Amino acid sequence: MEEPAPNYVQSVPLTDSRLDDTHIRSWRDKGFALVHDLLPQSLLTALKQDALAFYPAPNTKASERYTDFSSGQRFVFPSRSTAFNQITLHPALLQAVADLLAVSVLDLRLTQSDLWPKYGGSRSSNANDNTDQRIHCDYPNHSLVHPPEWDNPEAVEMIIYLNSNEECSGATAVVPRRGANDPAYPWPITQTPGVGDLDYVNDRLQAERYMAERDPKAAAFRAENLYSREVVANYRFGSVLLYRHDTWHRGRPVKPGTLRLAQNLTFTKSGREWLSPLHPGWSWSMYAQDKLMEKLIARATVAQRTVLGFPPPGHEYWSAYTLAAVEARYRAYGIDMTAYRQAL
Repeated sequence: MEEPAPNYVQSVPLTDSRLDDTHIRSWRDKGFALVHDLLPQSLLTALKQDALAFYPAPNTKASERYTDFSSGQRFVFPSRSTAFNQITLHPALLQAVADLLAVSVLDLRLTQSDLWPKYGGSRSSNANDNTDQRIHCDYPNHSLVHPPEWDNPEAVEMIIYLNSNEECSGATAVVPRRGANDPAYPWPITQTPGVGDLDYVNDRLQAERYMAERDPKAAAFRAENLYSREVVANYRFGSVLLYRHDTWHRGRPVKPGTLRLAQNLTFTKSGREWLSPLHPGWSWSMYAQDKLMEKLIARATVAQRTVLGFPPPGHEYWSAYTLAAVEARYRAYGIDMTAYRQAL
């Protein structure tokens, strides 16, 4: 199966660092939106410098230790990279997600934030090789159930690119949804390796051979409705691809000898216990000697804390007793509990 010639996603410029109706409609109707200039260039540059100081250069023996699903826990929230943490909880990012889901920022919860490398080179014979992905939806490793009906989305996924497509290639491919009767988006979403009794196979060539043997009807559906209609996100440094748990998409190969860096995030609506965090709980990191997470909680805004699962002002958790206890826990790091006290 040859790599198809790419058709490019059209990006609409941002207005005042906030998504406009075009971005929101694209995400809600088509399943994705590519935006530029959502985040400060200086912050993105600082994050890229942190990542390049950690990840080995391409074409070195050391680079073989890392796949694009791994950072050795170095770039998983909360990270020792200040820029990584600031981007994870950046107000513009949180507001963009809230606008897409039509909720308040206080109704968001963070379930994923990590930064992965992708090295260009020859694909391996491993069925799970990620050089050239099979087309898929992400919900199986985020949710215990199935995404709800299309017009009731409950999560936003995003990729923040720290390179350009011109430099690295590897632009993410997505399949635009064309309305409620689009044959590419049947209900339920089961026509993909890793769902139901289908084995997980990630490599595109091996996945499609497997599907042709195991489920010829689904294989034909994928060839006719998915690969034939994919478009790619012509990203540049700092671009953000916003998509959904039920958006067909795939990762494509990067140029040999290059290293593409991308931060991946997921935010969900609150109260969705069936949507699982992809990392150990944030509280687990409070065993660290440098008290990074305690300091982050103390210095965060009310909205940023809430996104991490901290009870918001006015929540039933708060009483004079619990407020005093939490204040005592974080007092050494300068936490300001005024908003919580005023809401009692």
